[in-house]
Amino acid sequence: MTSDLYDELAGDQAPLATPDRVLTIGAHPDDAEFGAGATLARWASDGADVTMLIVTDGSRGSWDPDTNQTHLIHRRKDEQSRAADVLGAASVIHLDHVDGELENTMELRRSLAMHIRAARPDVLLTHDPWQRYQLHPDHRATGFAAVDAIVAAREPLAYRDSSTAAHRPSSVLLWSADEPDHAEPVTPEWFDVKIEALLCHASQGSTTMGGADSGADRRLAFIDRLAVWHTENGELFGIGPAEVFKKITP
Repeated sequence: MTSDLYDELAGDQAPLATPDRVLTIGAHPDDAEFGAGATLARWASDGADVTMLIVTDGSRGSWDPDTNQTHLIHRRKDEQSRAADVLGAASVIHLDHVDGELENTMELRRSLAMHIRAARPDVLLTHDPWQRYQLHPDHRATGFAAVDAIVAAREPLAYRDSSTAAHRPSSVLLWSADEPDHAEPVTPEWFDVKIEALLCHASQGSTTMGGADSGADRRLAFIDRLAVWHTENGELFGIGPAEVFKKITP
């Protein structure tokens, strides 16, 4: 019987067992928290070693034209560090590419592949680069670079000038997917941790969180909106609140 050439696209609605090692690749500080914060916190609490890699420097993450971008970069790194601590992540890596100018180059592919080989994740999470109508170029570029790097990292004949050994994750989870086929449950405990991690990114209060940094009413509105989003995600699978993904087996 011939195996399905496209079985790497076959989804699985059952939650994954807690992996030993996890790597997230996000375009900006807070992307992984939005996409998978509750799942990451639950896995970290269960003993997973979580590494968070952020590709850009976040230097355009403000709607204030008078923002000092150097100060913003430092602030966003500090916010990311605190959010990672809340989630229980073991380490954070910043590649510091210029925010808003990211391109999926061979150099970026190699860089990400080397980080994949170094972290050796069982599960890798990143942006879905095929998401329809994704406006932000960094999200598209990061997603494509990450999935291209997964293929490169798994091939033993790639980067033979490097001393790193090939590595193939067991699963890839793409957040913000148009056609999710995998769900991870979001219980109240881990929803609260996700919110706490997101609120560490106070510099993004007005840009991505509806002014959640400006007062209790806005903050509660933001929390309610996320609760509705997780509920609607779970309804796609006939379950309770969830973070949902496109699952690929590389």
